[in-house]
Amino acid sequence: MKTYRHLFFDLDHTLWDFETNADETLRHLFDQHDLSRYGAFSVEEFIRVYSDINHGLWRLYQNGKIGQQQLRATRFPRTFLKLGLTEADSPPTLSDEFTDLLPHKTAVFPYTHEVLDYLRAKGYQLHLITNGFRDIQHLKLRASNLTDYFQEIVTSECCGHLKPDTRIFRHALERTGARAAESLMVGDNLECDVLGAYNAGLDQVYFNPEKRRHFNEVTYEISCLSELKAFL
Repeated sequence: MKTYRHLFFDLDHTLWDFETNADETLRHLFDQHDLSRYGAFSVEEFIRVYSDINHGLWRLYQNGKIGQQQLRATRFPRTFLKLGLTEADSPPTLSDEFTDLLPHKTAVFPYTHEVLDYLRAKGYQLHLITNGFRDIQHLKLRASNLTDYFQEIVTSECCGHLKPDTRIFRHALERTGARAAESLMVGDNLECDVLGAYNAGLDQVYFNPEKRRHFNEVTYEISCLSELKAFL
């Protein structure tokens, strides 16, 4: 079995449970702004539509078609429009409140801390590569007690390139002093994490908790973080 020294993790949807934390934040904002007064949608519909629109905007952001500010400014107005209201019905502070509240949520995937403890004790050097915004990602790490596990935290905002661009992976290797042959990338996104790492010469672990069917070739595939112990 191949020997690795450096393990690179994605953050959102891999360690930090974005969907659970976003769901909790959106429910809070729905109540705080009394969005039920419109009588046009339930909190579940609000969360579903927002999630779809946010994911679509993130794809545009990752492809370099929109910027950070446009993403943040348009996601809630578009949600209200999709729900049958007008963009003007979206409270103007909603996006900022969401951005302020979300990073302080603490839900992580099962076995996150236990596995990171295990890997650190085994002597692996642990790092992060994330497309998230620098200030937000550091807040998430602190809130969920993850910061101290990682020697280097590489964000697309600081690097200037987004996964799956191979330049962010090369930047991470240079910054950590790692060689691609001794490095392994763990992430939930087949394009950003798996293909990006493959093109940069790194082996990959596809974290697939919902066991989605796919036809991509990956070095390893897991549905629970605890499965990392089987080969690390």
